[in-house]
Amino acid sequence: MSAVRIEALLPGHAEEVLAIYQAGIDEGNATFETRAPQWTAFDEGRLPRHRFVALDGGGAVLGWVAASPVSDRCAYAGVVEHSVYVHPEARGRGVARALLDALIASTETAGIWTIQSGIFPENTASLALHQGAGFRVIGTRERIGRHHGAWRDVLLLERRSGLVN
Repeated sequence: MSAVRIEALLPGHAEEVLAIYQAGIDEGNATFETRAPQWTAFDEGRLPRHRFVALDGGGAVLGWVAASPVSDRCAYAGVVEHSVYVHPEARGRGVARALLDALIASTETAGIWTIQSGIFPENTASLALHQGAGFRVIGTRERIGRHHGAWRDVLLLERRSGLVN
């Protein structure tokens, strides 16, 4: 991966981030969502200290990662769920792994003990990425939701911190 830098995801990245999100949505195996949200909803739903963009040498956004709390109950204060998306033309260059590594580093520093994600079984590239970064499949949520009229399974993955006990 050359000339890629990881920085905080800021409002100035909104248009490119949401376009990458919509591209992933349009491919059909990334999320149950059918449209990227407006920036305000996206921004409010993600933790400011745990969201990053990958930028090329000219400052264009190649991908993003962001975490959200799973619950407002104090017992789950150290558990987040995340999403990672990469521009279709930037895939296969290590962008997603660099973003995931940045997220893991930020959550470790913040005392977060579990990062989780739900991934469609058909999204084999995302599964391989996550397993390579220390995530493990903990189960299948069978027919958990309908997507374009069909029931879909989701694999639940988690990464437990080795630093936070």
